[in-house]
Amino acid sequence: MVWPVGPYGTSMGALLLMTLPVHWFLTRNEPEKRVGLRELPGEIRKKGYGWHIALYVLMFIYKALIDHHNEPMKARVGGFTHWFWSIEGDWTLRIQEAFENDLLTDILSAHYLFMYLFIIWFSPMYYMLSRDERMADKAALNYFLIYILSVPLYLFFNVEVTSSFIPGMDALLYHDDFTLRFFVDNDPMDNSIPSLHIGLSASLLMINRLHVRELGISISDWRHREFDLFIMGNLFIYLFSIQYLGIHWVFDVIPGLMMAIITAGFVHAVQPIVRARQEKGLASLLPDRRQTIAAIGVALVCSSWLMLGVVDGAGVDEDQANFRFGEGDVIIDVIEVHSLNYPVTMIVKNVGEYPVEVMLVDLKSAEGHMTRGKIDWNSISNFEQITQIPIDESIDFSVIPNSLFDTHLIIARISDESVSGGGIGELRITPHYVDDELIYSALLASMPAFFITGIVIEGITRPRTTSATQ
Repeated sequence: MVWPVGPYGTSMGALLLMTLPVHWFLTRNEPEKRVGLRELPGEIRKKGYGWHIALYVLMFIYKALIDHHNEPMKARVGGFTHWFWSIEGDWTLRIQEAFENDLLTDILSAHYLFMYLFIIWFSPMYYMLSRDERMADKAALNYFLIYILSVPLYLFFNVEVTSSFIPGMDALLYHDDFTLRFFVDNDPMDNSIPSLHIGLSASLLMINRLHVRELGISISDWRHREFDLFIMGNLFIYLFSIQYLGIHWVFDVIPGLMMAIITAGFVHAVQPIVRARQEKGLASLLPDRRQTIAAIGVALVCSSWLMLGVVDGAGVDEDQANFRFGEGDVIIDVIEVHSLNYPVTMIVKNVGEYPVEVMLVDLKSAEGHMTRGKIDWNSISNFEQITQIPIDESIDFSVIPNSLFDTHLIIARISDESVSGGGIGELRITPHYVDDELIYSALLASMPAFFITGIVIEGITRPRTTSATQ
């Protein structure tokens, strides 16, 4: 499918167009509490929503910074996909095989592509347009906090998507001419752990329940109950779709839920402090002595573990495959653009028991040959050179992009001479970028997650006191 503005532009346009209709539907029983579009600028000034906007701009920049670190760090931190496969095996493949059909794939792909972006945007907007500044604060802080908490895992614990490692599993979401470019530009496809589709939705639901408990009412009596059900419905869809589409491992849900718990507790506790900062000053946002000690302690422990146990650790074993594929499977690895002057070198090593075939292709040339999780190897090979890698041999690809948008892919499959044996191909692909020494800045970018975790741990362990006043 070719759309004039591409998948990202299409998603953002649909996001804006759906905001008011969805809000009107969810608030149809209380139209008097809606904020009209003409009132919105005044409401933003009156309720102090400027920092919400600044927060989202900051997150856009921060995410770009984190994505910039991801690929160059792989040479030093490696990957841990084989650990996940050893724990749960081919469970997600069985889910896909049991339910796969084209209509379900189209529906779930559209939902996965669009709804996550919509929830990120719509959650604070819904509360702003509903005149509920407390929940607007919490929804904005929720996205900010849960992404920050995910950064150390994203940068130091690369886990490939299931369709890149489980033979026979189709990349129903990634290998499609419409969605491929979206994910190449916005998703490294090896940030499987944790699942933020699960974490973001679950933390919103937890925040809602903490909020109504504070109000002293039942969740069923809350004025935003329908929005809560809307988030809950999407969470249940994600629990299935992330397995079905060839994206997440079942285990990815666990750290997503753990981060949701930390995020919900922190956001619920800190929102009143953030809201009162104008009266009490910015100093009121700083942690107290106990919280500072806990935050520093957790940061020291976690950063030491990463530097001593993860960097140049078990994940960089050059004989351990980070891509696996069976008969008829074609896998892809993306070569990002980091410099127009220095080449990117990709070392592709055959660590399996069968010869494999590899091609280096330009994304623009290849994306038209991908649809519904399948890559048409033969049609691509008509205009690209095929290189065969024997067992225990390796080959280096060197790429200097012509522009910032000149993205290349490495695609691979089992050699024709091995197909009849029904074997499994295994590759170790290691990228080397000009800026592959980003470990220290990545560690610095992970510090906010450690500090927040330390403050939450301190809050859990702090003795509770009973106030004399209500």
